[in-house]
Amino acid sequence: MHDEQSGHTPDSALRELRRRLDDGLAQARLNKKQLVQRTGLGRTSVSNAFSPRMPGPSPETVVALARELKLPVQELLTLQRVAAGKLDAAEAGRSAPGRPIGEWEPHALEVHPAGPGSGSPGRRVLPGYVPRPHDEVLADAVRVAAGGFSRIVVLVGTSSTGKTRACWEAVQPLAAEGWLLWHPFAPTRAEAALEKLARVGPRTVVWLNEAQHYLGDRTVGERIAADVHDLLVSPERGPVLVLGTLWPDYLKQYTALTMPGEVDLHSRVRELLSGCTVKVPDEFDAEALASAAALARGGDALLGDALRRTRADGRVTQDLAGAPELLRRYEHASPAARALLQAAMDARRLGVGLHLPQPFLTSAAPEYLSQADYDDLTDDWAERAYAELAEPVHGKQAPLRCTIPRPLRRPPTLSSTMPAPVQPPAAPVFRLADYLEQHGRTTRNHCCPPASFWHAAQSFLTHPDDLYNLATAAKARNRLQIAHHLDHRAADHGGTAALVRLALLRNSTGDREGAAALLQHAADRGSTDALVRLAGMRQEAGDREAVDTLSEQAADRRDTDALEHLAGMLDEAGDRERAEALYQLAAQHGSITALRRLAMMREAAGDRKASEALARQAAEHGSTDALVSLAVEREKAGEREAAEALHQQAVKHGSAVAMTRLAMMREAAGDQKAAEALAGQAVDQGSAMALIKLAMMREAAGDRKAAEALAGQAAEHGAAVALVSLARMRERAGEPESAEALLQRAARYGNTMALTRLADLGEAAGDAKGTDDLLQRAADHGDSDALVRLAGMRERTGNRAGADALARQAAGNAHALARLAMIREAAGHRKPAEELARQAAQHGNIQALIDLAEKRDAAGDHQAAVALAQKAADHGTGTQHHLPVHRGIFSRLWPYGLDPDGTPTPAWQRSRCCGQEGLRPS
Repeated sequence: MHDEQSGHTPDSALRELRRRLDDGLAQARLNKKQLVQRTGLGRTSVSNAFSPRMPGPSPETVVALARELKLPVQELLTLQRVAAGKLDAAEAGRSAPGRPIGEWEPHALEVHPAGPGSGSPGRRVLPGYVPRPHDEVLADAVRVAAGGFSRIVVLVGTSSTGKTRACWEAVQPLAAEGWLLWHPFAPTRAEAALEKLARVGPRTVVWLNEAQHYLGDRTVGERIAADVHDLLVSPERGPVLVLGTLWPDYLKQYTALTMPGEVDLHSRVRELLSGCTVKVPDEFDAEALASAAALARGGDALLGDALRRTRADGRVTQDLAGAPELLRRYEHASPAARALLQAAMDARRLGVGLHLPQPFLTSAAPEYLSQADYDDLTDDWAERAYAELAEPVHGKQAPLRCTIPRPLRRPPTLSSTMPAPVQPPAAPVFRLADYLEQHGRTTRNHCCPPASFWHAAQSFLTHPDDLYNLATAAKARNRLQIAHHLDHRAADHGGTAALVRLALLRNSTGDREGAAALLQHAADRGSTDALVRLAGMRQEAGDREAVDTLSEQAADRRDTDALEHLAGMLDEAGDRERAEALYQLAAQHGSITALRRLAMMREAAGDRKASEALARQAAEHGSTDALVSLAVEREKAGEREAAEALHQQAVKHGSAVAMTRLAMMREAAGDQKAAEALAGQAVDQGSAMALIKLAMMREAAGDRKAAEALAGQAAEHGAAVALVSLARMRERAGEPESAEALLQRAARYGNTMALTRLADLGEAAGDAKGTDDLLQRAADHGDSDALVRLAGMRERTGNRAGADALARQAAGNAHALARLAMIREAAGHRKPAEELARQAAQHGNIQALIDLAEKRDAAGDHQAAVALAQKAADHGTGTQHHLPVHRGIFSRLWPYGLDPDGTPTPAWQRSRCCGQEGLRPS
């Protein structure tokens, strides 16, 4: 009997793989020709898979054959990996992380306890579960994973909305099928994930609860995202199911596009999250409340108790998790305890880590107190306040609890780019309850912390990421001197991002060598950003040898991001040979981007065979972009057959773009049936673009009936824009009635483009009421431009009540609120304009406050300008990583920045002590 997990050499594994395939073929009573037809594989691929004289088959071929022959996919893929030399016997025998789902207790996976529970976590009772729409998405992902295909779903919602519980309920069907569940947690979540993701085996749920602790890690978050992507797109490692949870603020931060010239901190995270996030609502809707009530009537005391308190607002999960009681404890806390909580809230919202040192909190708290409360403090005020906040709610969460971080035990084989080990803190550390953290983010985002907070940070915080994030937050709030000192402290404690920022400051003052020295320090500590920037400086100076040395440094530590950036820099400079060499190194270390770039470079050099081989290699690792790009080049050159062949290869890998382009080619060739079949395949992949393109082509060819039918199909699949596009073509053809009929059809699907175009037509015809109704419908469907336009119309006609109603409707939409503020300002309503601008700032857009301040200043109302600019500065920009671009009025009003209390900072000299002599060894 063979031991497939540990007993094979590559040769014996290949023989065993072919023996299994031969047996499967015989048992299925098929021949190879039938196998080609059923699997869609090429004749050569099938023939070579069975032939002992040929190299081993690819993972994709093994998966297709195993599924058709009803053979165990994962066992055959393990044999294929051993045969290909990608898995040695020792590695195959190592245990994969995780344990059976049935062995997990939900609270150990961070499902919030509910009710007054006592005793050990294993005996806590969960309330009955009420499915909601996001559960359907999870269930679909579980079914797909159980069927053999890897999937990822990330639930996005505010604290205590039931995200983790939903994931727990979703995976229960997999428990019966023997799936494992792995929750990377210790010594830290990010380190555990980075260490073991490569060992995750098939039929495993990867549990990334609070995914910001993995994907948001400044040092390794991008690498974790890349490893998760590789896990998902590698058929030989699947099926796996990756489940994560995120707060909306973190999703916004990770998916925001960077400004030109900024380093993209989350490019791989953004790519990973694209298309896989699902919103979890804060409240139960009527249907969910009815289901919960039915469970309560059936004897679920926990749900029944929660429903009695939440029927009005539907916030059932928050109540079960103790959120209302936590909020009550905060609002009714003693002054000293409340000050500690506010300091903790400010620390977390401005970027300090989960574990807050007690000396920091104690030192930060005093200036959160009024003078009267400060005078009343006793000598033991801190001890009493911490004891008050440690008392749990319903026997579960405490507002602020003492916690013990796990010691860091890092194996010696980990990358040198990991941060140096941090010793356990000498002083106790505390963790703020999640719900209070969320509350602080929404209620205190207009506040700049007092001086005691910043002084405590400078004195007691030592983690470079905490210090860097606070420096960023201070700069965003125009507290320039504070930001500068925190950057220095972060750099002194090994913070590479702070070193880069200080280097850029040096460079801006003309000190290029000083900047280069700081960048070299940061690069030596593993900073990709520093290495790339330093290489750019050396390239500009013509120092080829220095660029090569930095490239070797990137290659030695397998830093694919740095290699890609350096290769791109050399490519732009026209040094194709060195650029290609660096892309080759990045590709060898697993970079799919490098494979894509190499494919296009080989294509440009005329080496088609190599370019296509590289494109296929990229496709096997989950990216079909290169195949599609090559196919487009063939199309442009008039090589239709070659283009179709490449598109077909991309289609086999699930590319909806290739399906669309191939459908268009078939349509142009007159094969409408094949074109529509491909469009159907694209729809199955979630893209209606092929239907839209075919509709346009049929319209252009004069087949109007077929065009409308295809556009109607696209609309049924969520792309009513197809009907709008046809309407535009009819308008250009001088057929306004037909165009309007198509727009009306699109409007029935809620398409806002159609609604606003119909409003344009109504306004041109003098139909004021019809225009108003159409714009209101568009606004109701989320079109902020329509809402602003409608508000302007009502303001101009003196309908203040109607304009106020639209302002209320815009609540939460920062862009719309900012524009409405300026409409009110233009109408002469200063106070309402300022209130709308303040609301926009609450939701992260300070533009209206800045614009109003500029207008007041220009009108000579300096006092009002200062007040509005002060509010904008206190808000900052709403994110940690993007600094305000509104330096004009800030620089005019406060050339040296602001003190924490908002008074102008006196003139100060930027320190230049942070250089080679001022840095601690890493």
